[in-house]
Amino acid sequence: MNRPLFSSLWIFTTAAVLVAALVPFDARLSEYAQALPEPLIAFNRAITDFGTFRWMIYGSGLLAIVAFVVHHASSSETVAGRARTAMRLFSYFFVTIGSASALVHLLKTLIGRARPELLVELGAYSLTPFTGNTVFESFPSGHSAAVGSFFGAFALLVPRLRPLFLAGALLIGVSRVIVGAHYPSDVAAGLLVGLWCAVMAAFLFARWNVLFRLDAAGWPRPKIAFDGPAKE
Repeated sequence: MNRPLFSSLWIFTTAAVLVAALVPFDARLSEYAQALPEPLIAFNRAITDFGTFRWMIYGSGLLAIVAFVVHHASSSETVAGRARTAMRLFSYFFVTIGSASALVHLLKTLIGRARPELLVELGAYSLTPFTGNTVFESFPSGHSAAVGSFFGAFALLVPRLRPLFLAGALLIGVSRVIVGAHYPSDVAAGLLVGLWCAVMAAFLFARWNVLFRLDAAGWPRPKIAFDGPAKE
Protein backbone atom coordinates (compact mmCIF):
# COMPACT_ATOMS: atom_id res chain seq x y z
CA MET A 1 0.00 0.00 0.00
CA ASN A 2 1.18 3.51 -0.81
CA ARG A 3 1.31 4.97 2.70
CA PRO A 4 1.73 8.65 1.71
CA LEU A 5 -1.26 8.38 -0.65
CA PHE A 6 -3.32 6.57 1.99
CA SER A 7 -2.44 9.23 4.58
CA SER A 8 -3.33 12.00 2.16
CA LEU A 9 -6.70 10.46 1.31
CA TRP A 10 -7.50 9.97 4.99
CA ILE A 11 -6.52 13.53 5.98
CA PHE A 12 -8.27 15.26 3.09
CA THR A 13 -11.40 13.12 3.48
CA THR A 14 -11.50 14.08 7.15
CA ALA A 15 -11.05 17.73 6.20
CA ALA A 16 -13.86 17.55 3.63
CA VAL A 17 -16.24 15.93 6.11
CA LEU A 18 -15.46 18.42 8.88
CA VAL A 19 -15.75 21.43 6.58
CA ALA A 20 -19.06 20.17 5.14
CA ALA A 21 -20.38 19.60 8.66
CA LEU A 22 -19.29 23.00 9.98
CA VAL A 23 -20.09 25.29 7.04
CA PRO A 24 -23.87 25.42 7.70
CA PHE A 25 -23.18 26.57 11.27
CA ASP A 26 -20.24 28.90 10.58
CA ALA A 27 -22.12 32.17 10.96
CA ARG A 28 -23.99 31.14 14.12
CA LEU A 29 -20.90 29.65 15.81
CA SER A 30 -18.81 32.68 14.90
CA GLU A 31 -21.35 35.09 16.39
CA TYR A 32 -21.65 32.95 19.52
CA ALA A 33 -17.88 32.78 19.97
CA GLN A 34 -17.46 36.54 19.65
CA ALA A 35 -20.19 37.08 22.26
CA LEU A 36 -18.34 35.13 24.95
CA PRO A 37 -17.34 36.95 28.18
CA GLU A 38 -14.63 39.57 27.70
CA PRO A 39 -12.03 37.86 29.95
CA LEU A 40 -12.24 34.73 27.78
CA ILE A 41 -11.94 36.78 24.59
CA ALA A 42 -8.96 38.66 26.06
CA PHE A 43 -7.24 35.36 26.87
CA ASN A 44 -7.70 34.17 23.31
CA ARG A 45 -6.37 37.44 21.93
CA ALA A 46 -3.27 36.92 24.05
CA ILE A 47 -2.55 33.40 22.72
CA THR A 48 -3.81 33.57 19.14
CA ASP A 49 -0.67 35.03 17.55
CA PHE A 50 1.39 32.07 18.71
CA GLY A 51 0.12 30.57 15.46
CA THR A 52 1.97 32.93 13.12
CA PHE A 53 4.09 31.40 10.38
CA ARG A 54 6.78 34.06 10.50
CA TRP A 55 8.41 33.26 13.82
CA MET A 56 8.16 29.52 13.17
CA ILE A 57 9.78 29.68 9.72
CA TYR A 58 12.48 32.21 10.59
CA GLY A 59 13.17 30.58 13.94
CA SER A 60 13.53 27.02 12.64
CA GLY A 61 15.59 28.18 9.64
CA LEU A 62 17.97 30.23 11.77
CA LEU A 63 18.42 27.45 14.33
CA ALA A 64 19.08 24.92 11.55
CA ILE A 65 21.84 27.19 10.18
CA VAL A 66 23.36 27.64 13.65
CA ALA A 67 23.32 23.88 14.25
CA PHE A 68 24.91 23.30 10.82
CA VAL A 69 27.74 25.70 11.66
CA VAL A 70 28.31 24.12 15.08
CA HIS A 71 28.27 20.63 13.57
CA HIS A 72 31.00 21.47 11.07
CA ALA A 73 33.03 23.74 13.36
CA SER A 74 33.13 21.64 16.52
CA SER A 75 36.14 19.41 17.22
CA SER A 76 34.14 17.41 19.79
CA GLU A 77 32.40 14.38 18.34
CA THR A 78 29.70 14.59 21.01
CA VAL A 79 28.94 18.24 20.33
CA ALA A 80 29.09 17.70 16.56
CA GLY A 81 26.72 14.74 16.80
CA ARG A 82 24.20 16.67 18.86
CA ALA A 83 24.46 19.62 16.50
CA ARG A 84 23.81 17.28 13.55
CA THR A 85 20.67 15.98 15.23
CA ALA A 86 19.53 19.54 16.01
CA MET A 87 20.16 20.57 12.41
CA ARG A 88 17.99 17.71 11.16
CA LEU A 89 15.24 18.55 13.65
CA PHE A 90 15.10 22.22 12.74
CA SER A 91 15.31 21.38 9.03
CA TYR A 92 12.27 19.13 9.41
CA PHE A 93 10.33 21.91 11.13
CA PHE A 94 11.46 24.41 8.47
CA VAL A 95 10.32 22.17 5.59
CA THR A 96 7.03 21.29 7.33
CA ILE A 97 6.06 24.81 8.31
CA GLY A 98 7.35 26.39 5.10
CA SER A 99 5.37 24.02 2.89
CA ALA A 100 2.24 24.56 5.00
CA SER A 101 2.64 28.33 4.63
CA ALA A 102 3.02 28.11 0.84
CA LEU A 103 0.05 25.77 0.44
CA VAL A 104 -2.34 27.61 2.71
CA HIS A 105 -1.60 30.99 1.13
CA LEU A 106 -2.18 29.52 -2.32
CA LEU A 107 -5.54 28.14 -1.20
CA LYS A 108 -6.49 31.46 0.41
CA THR A 109 -5.86 33.27 -2.88
CA LEU A 110 -7.70 30.69 -4.99
CA ILE A 111 -10.77 30.52 -2.73
CA GLY A 112 -11.09 34.13 -1.57
CA ARG A 113 -13.55 33.64 1.28
CA ALA A 114 -14.58 36.81 3.11
CA ARG A 115 -13.67 36.95 6.80
CA PRO A 116 -16.24 37.14 9.63
CA GLU A 117 -15.77 40.91 9.85
CA LEU A 118 -17.73 41.07 6.57
CA LEU A 119 -20.48 38.71 7.77
CA VAL A 120 -23.20 41.36 7.94
CA GLU A 121 -22.23 42.93 4.62
CA LEU A 122 -21.49 39.83 2.50
CA GLY A 123 -22.65 36.83 4.51
CA ALA A 124 -20.61 33.77 5.53
CA TYR A 125 -20.27 32.27 2.06
CA SER A 126 -18.91 35.07 -0.10
CA LEU A 127 -16.06 33.96 -2.37
CA THR A 128 -13.92 36.53 -4.21
CA PRO A 129 -10.68 34.91 -5.39
CA PHE A 130 -7.47 36.66 -6.49
CA THR A 131 -8.14 39.95 -4.70
CA GLY A 132 -4.81 40.14 -2.88
CA ASN A 133 -6.77 41.55 0.06
CA THR A 134 -6.44 39.72 3.38
CA VAL A 135 -10.11 40.30 4.26
CA PHE A 136 -10.89 37.87 1.45
CA GLU A 137 -8.42 35.23 2.65
CA SER A 138 -10.36 33.51 5.41
CA PHE A 139 -10.25 29.91 4.16
CA PRO A 140 -8.20 28.05 5.27
CA SER A 141 -6.95 29.64 8.47
CA GLY A 142 -3.23 30.41 8.24
CA HIS A 143 -2.70 30.44 12.01
CA SER A 144 -4.41 27.05 12.24
CA ALA A 145 -2.25 25.65 9.44
CA ALA A 146 0.84 26.95 11.24
CA VAL A 147 0.00 25.27 14.55
CA GLY A 148 -1.26 22.18 12.71
CA SER A 149 2.15 21.79 11.08
CA PHE A 150 4.08 22.81 14.22
CA PHE A 151 2.28 20.56 16.69
CA GLY A 152 1.82 17.90 14.01
CA ALA A 153 5.60 17.69 13.65
CA PHE A 154 5.96 17.36 17.42
CA ALA A 155 3.29 14.65 17.47
CA LEU A 156 5.23 12.62 14.91
CA LEU A 157 8.49 13.08 16.78
CA VAL A 158 7.09 12.32 20.25
CA PRO A 159 4.11 9.97 19.72
CA ARG A 160 3.33 9.45 23.41
CA LEU A 161 2.52 13.16 23.81
CA ARG A 162 0.18 13.40 20.82
CA PRO A 163 -2.93 14.25 22.91
CA LEU A 164 -1.06 17.22 24.41
CA PHE A 165 0.03 18.51 21.01
CA LEU A 166 -3.49 18.01 19.62
CA ALA A 167 -4.88 20.07 22.50
CA GLY A 168 -2.38 22.85 21.82
CA ALA A 169 -3.28 23.00 18.12
CA LEU A 170 -7.01 23.03 18.88
CA LEU A 171 -6.58 25.76 21.50
CA ILE A 172 -4.94 28.12 19.02
CA GLY A 173 -7.36 27.13 16.27
CA VAL A 174 -10.42 27.87 18.41
CA SER A 175 -8.89 31.20 19.41
CA ARG A 176 -9.10 32.30 15.76
CA VAL A 177 -12.87 31.91 15.87
CA ILE A 178 -13.22 33.64 19.24
CA VAL A 179 -11.22 36.69 18.15
CA GLY A 180 -13.36 36.95 15.00
CA ALA A 181 -10.60 36.23 12.46
CA HIS A 182 -12.02 32.98 11.04
CA TYR A 183 -15.02 30.69 10.82
CA PRO A 184 -14.88 27.20 12.38
CA SER A 185 -14.62 25.52 8.96
CA ASP A 186 -11.60 27.72 8.16
CA VAL A 187 -9.91 26.44 11.30
CA ALA A 188 -10.69 22.77 10.64
CA ALA A 189 -9.28 23.03 7.11
CA GLY A 190 -6.18 24.90 8.29
CA LEU A 191 -5.35 22.41 11.03
CA LEU A 192 -5.58 19.47 8.65
CA VAL A 193 -3.55 21.20 5.93
CA GLY A 194 -0.81 21.74 8.51
CA LEU A 195 -1.01 18.15 9.73
CA TRP A 196 -0.79 16.85 6.15
CA CYS A 197 2.39 18.85 5.56
CA ALA A 198 3.94 17.43 8.75
CA VAL A 199 3.10 13.87 7.73
CA MET A 200 4.34 14.28 4.15
CA ALA A 201 7.59 15.87 5.35
CA ALA A 202 8.08 12.93 7.72
CA PHE A 203 7.67 10.48 4.81
CA LEU A 204 10.17 12.52 2.78
CA PHE A 205 12.77 12.57 5.55
CA ALA A 206 12.22 8.85 6.17
CA ARG A 207 12.95 8.15 2.48
CA TRP A 208 16.24 9.96 2.97
CA ASN A 209 16.79 8.03 6.22
CA VAL A 210 17.14 11.35 8.03
CA LEU A 211 15.52 11.83 11.46
CA PHE A 212 12.78 9.32 10.55
CA ARG A 213 12.81 5.73 9.33
CA LEU A 214 10.10 3.67 7.66
CA ASP A 215 8.90 0.86 9.90
CA ALA A 216 7.91 -2.63 8.69
CA ALA A 217 4.45 -1.34 7.76
CA GLY A 218 5.84 1.63 5.81
CA TRP A 219 5.02 4.38 8.33
CA PRO A 220 7.56 7.04 9.38
CA ARG A 221 8.93 6.58 12.89
CA PRO A 222 11.44 8.85 14.65
CA LYS A 223 14.96 7.42 14.69
CA ILE A 224 15.55 9.12 18.04
CA ALA A 225 13.55 8.40 21.17
CA PHE A 226 12.98 11.89 22.60
CA ASP A 227 11.54 10.43 25.78
CA GLY A 228 14.30 7.83 26.31
CA PRO A 229 17.68 6.58 25.10
CA ALA A 230 18.78 7.47 21.59
CA LYS A 231 18.23 4.86 18.88
CA GLU A 232 21.06 5.98 16.64
